[in-house]
Amino acid sequence: MNCDSSGEAMSIGKLGLNTKWYAIYTRPRWEKKVDLLLKEQGLESYCPLNKVRRKWSDRIKMVEEPLFKSYVFVRTDDKGKAIVRLTGGVINFVYWNGKPAIVKDKEIISIRRFLDEYENVQAIDLKPHQRIIVTSGPFMDLEGKVLELRNKVARVAIDSLGFVLVANIDKSKLSSAPPAAE
Repeated sequence: MNCDSSGEAMSIGKLGLNTKWYAIYTRPRWEKKVDLLLKEQGLESYCPLNKVRRKWSDRIKMVEEPLFKSYVFVRTDDKGKAIVRLTGGVINFVYWNGKPAIVKDKEIISIRRFLDEYENVQAIDLKPHQRIIVTSGPFMDLEGKVLELRNKVARVAIDSLGFVLVANIDKSKLSSAPPAAE
């Protein structure tokens, strides 16, 4: 396998010798369509899909929804970037420091493995002092505030019954809460 100067794996793609993964921004609710259009043009693309249960009045069904709203990943070289930009539904590449942001192969692999193993995944970016709701476990449905973030765990203050309980809770068991009424 070839590597570039940063140690990033480079593959030999249909378009050229050095292809890398890039994040692209799409029109709202066009993620699956853009993924399909890119594949039809011979490009390797990836739209991470999350399996979630949706309830209708008469049934509950598992559906696949994009994990990252308005984002799709595409593997291409410099020549292929023009093709990507001209694809229907694509707004532009995601930029970092004035250049299209490169996504490492290992990050794409990690997302794929994670989605293969888990259902109903939420992509939330927790920040200290953010209001949250605990989605599972003994504190399920309780609201609290993030005090501190560590690797996979958030230290959360849960305010109930006039007391503040502080617990270390796995980030996967938390979701954003609406702002507290003032």
